[in-house]
Amino acid sequence: MLDPIKHKDWEIAEDAMKKLPDVEHFREKMGLLPDEIIPYGKTPKLDFLKIMNRLKDKPDGKFIEVTAISPTPLGEGKSTTSLGLIQGLGYLGKNVGGCLRQPSGGPTFNVKGTAAGGGNALLIPMTEFSLGLTGDINDIMNAHNLAMVALNARMQHERNYDDAKLAEIGIKRLDIDPERIELGWVIDFCAQCLRHIRIGMGGGERNGFEVDSKFGIAVGSELMAILSVATDLKDLRDRIGKIIVAYNKKGDPVTTADLEVDGAMAAWMRNTINPTLCYTVEHQPCLIHAGPFANIAIGQSSIIGDRLALKLFDYHVTESGFAADIGFEKFWNVKCRLSGLKPHVSVLVATVRALKMHGGGPSVTPGRPLPKEYTEQNLELLEKGTCNLFHHVDNVKKSGINPVVCINKFYTDTPEEIALIKRLCAEQGVRCALSEHWQYGGKGAEELATLVIEACEEETELKYLYDLSTPLRERVEKIAKEVYGADGVDWEPLALEKAKRFESDPYYADFATMMVKTHLSLSHDPTLKGVPTGWRLPIRDILVYGGAKFLCPMAGAISMMPGTSSNPAFRRIDIDTDTGAVSGIF
Repeated sequence: MLDPIKHKDWEIAEDAMKKLPDVEHFREKMGLLPDEIIPYGKTPKLDFLKIMNRLKDKPDGKFIEVTAISPTPLGEGKSTTSLGLIQGLGYLGKNVGGCLRQPSGGPTFNVKGTAAGGGNALLIPMTEFSLGLTGDINDIMNAHNLAMVALNARMQHERNYDDAKLAEIGIKRLDIDPERIELGWVIDFCAQCLRHIRIGMGGGERNGFEVDSKFGIAVGSELMAILSVATDLKDLRDRIGKIIVAYNKKGDPVTTADLEVDGAMAAWMRNTINPTLCYTVEHQPCLIHAGPFANIAIGQSSIIGDRLALKLFDYHVTESGFAADIGFEKFWNVKCRLSGLKPHVSVLVATVRALKMHGGGPSVTPGRPLPKEYTEQNLELLEKGTCNLFHHVDNVKKSGINPVVCINKFYTDTPEEIALIKRLCAEQGVRCALSEHWQYGGKGAEELATLVIEACEEETELKYLYDLSTPLRERVEKIAKEVYGADGVDWEPLALEKAKRFESDPYYADFATMMVKTHLSLSHDPTLKGVPTGWRLPIRDILVYGGAKFLCPMAGAISMMPGTSSNPAFRRIDIDTDTGAVSGIF
């Protein structure tokens, strides 16, 4: 085991890869048959349909979810903790695995870096994991952009041809309204210059239909959302045909099925239903499947991945993106409801750094040195900031799931700071473990793993925040007040008009409510830390994902296309021209 204080993550990953057993070892360890592995080097796919058909009657293992307090812009280590917990349970001799999300190229080449964990709680092969893996995101991009190709081509042909000519080639006029196009293009990078574009320029009949358009990031695509919630290939195929790409001039939705492109999109997506097998640096198996963002999407690995992992492992660990007000709320009220799965434990990751920020500490800015308040002992700031921690603890308790607080230790944290958090948790009657997985791997997560096993043995009763019969505006009001701590909700005219329309149409009655909000605060304002009071949640618009069956109320100024910073990670990523090894990924 390398010292993460002296070695970079990619060096630790390379060292662990040298000792990684072959795929046959993991096939036997997980009890898989030879034809249930789809070869792809060290990262094969697992044939979901075959495995689930064989193991459908096998009891599920223990289901463990990992979430966090409201983070600093640097993140507080949920992926690192998830991997450290898998390693800690493995250290205790448990049959354990997990399912995590695939990272987007946007943050990998920007400021946040990959989602491979860090230090000695790391996913391998780190390079392949960070740079596309087995191609699921590329398949999603191709399928999504094919729908845009079909849309623009149809608009061009309907402009150029009369009804007789369209009928001759077997096309029904859709009469698409160019002012009501819902879908844009996607790319898996942060490219703010593509947020608002105009396509089809050049004039004439041959250059497409000139219209305003846009790009979003690939992991925010509805296809990624569909992959996250689909239960099998048939469900995936059915949902793809219901994606709303635009509206016609009468106001009726135009879908991918109307464009007759849904079958071809499904063909691009056919292999994406099979999770990819990766590993921790201590060689426990970890499935990778789906990769939606949490502030603009569901923020979870897939239902397919959870179903499969619960059959293969006695303890299954998954992660929800961002904090318990966003990722966990969606896990609780959307993912669990759609899957029918009931988790035993939610691990709530906290760091001394983030708690000090919520206690009134100075701003934390990516790329700049941390102010001394975060690297030197300050018990006053720390105690003030625990209000954010216990707000999130209460959110988990409302679901009926057992919370376990994990102090993700940084090597600058002092014993007095750790003792203060543990004492305050004890006073609140909440399990709390110190975990040093970043520095010491599975052995450093032993205390956390032990408390998680203990919590798994207790009976839990999952309770949703709202019934499916609850109207949209009442759902949003309940989430705003009970999860975020708002005084109420203010609907801007566009959002209010849409909300009334959705509530009056029975077609949308069973659509999930997928909130879109900043992850940096319990509120819509990323500058408000701790537990803000005396505020109301503004809803400015509602996005519709017809195939995923999501209604997405948008709070605050959230962009579907992030921007690239002035000091992005791609400046430091390179290859060794002799070996092809990649360096600089973090």
